[in-house]
Amino acid sequence: MPDAGTAAAATTAPVLYAVADGIARIRLNRPEAANGMNVELLRALHEAILAAHADPGVRVVVLSGEGRNFCAGGDVKTFAAKGEALPDYLREATAWLQLATAALIALKAPVITKIHGFAAGGGGFGLTCASDIVVAAESAKLFSGAVRVGMAPDGGTTVTLTQLVGLRRAMDILLTNPTLSATQAKELGIVSRVVPDAELDAAVDDLADELAAAAPRALSETKRLVWDGVGATVAAQLPDEARTVSELSGTADSREGLAAVIERRAPRFTGR
Repeated sequence: MPDAGTAAAATTAPVLYAVADGIARIRLNRPEAANGMNVELLRALHEAILAAHADPGVRVVVLSGEGRNFCAGGDVKTFAAKGEALPDYLREATAWLQLATAALIALKAPVITKIHGFAAGGGGFGLTCASDIVVAAESAKLFSGAVRVGMAPDGGTTVTLTQLVGLRRAMDILLTNPTLSATQAKELGIVSRVVPDAELDAAVDDLADELAAAAPRALSETKRLVWDGVGATVAAQLPDEARTVSELSGTADSREGLAAVIERRAPRFTGR
């Protein structure tokens, strides 16, 4: 059992990380700042994502935020306090955001992002667009926010958002900075599912359990193929799809899945 000092350090860490039953939970933990992103949080986020990547027992990752918001974007108070040193600070901050975003997309395990309150900026909105499945509370609000403070979108948003909604809608969203309701974000394809606020935790837990029980290599390869397909032609992607299907067909999980269909029972996947 950790001592009081260890427990206090864990609860004040900018990112919390825990794994149970094949589900890694990464929680942004600066609720007093609406989980605003500074260098320390971004560095810790990258470390948490790498920890999930390195753990072969992780089958799904749930990304969420503590407090009233998922993430309100960059920590504007910290940014403003930097004064003329802000460009140097942001070079470091955006470098960590780049690493975290790339690592999130490269994770073998599918990523479920849970949105409540605000999801804004390269942190909140960008990570949302870089996730695999997004579940939002009905009251959630999403916006880009960059142009409002005289900056440009980051966190890969200029690519991921365009893939999700198309060039014209992406340009409109990024230039005019509308605040989108969860329902509007779902209609645009930014959010996967919208649920009543009181059901958000249960909906995400059920989905995480469902994915954790699925064939992990099948999920991983499907995720990889979809992300690798961004910007690719169908002709370029077809050989990779065929090769992947052939390789997966030789796994124990594939044989188990086929047997379960024939025997009309639930499959028991082991990851082999």
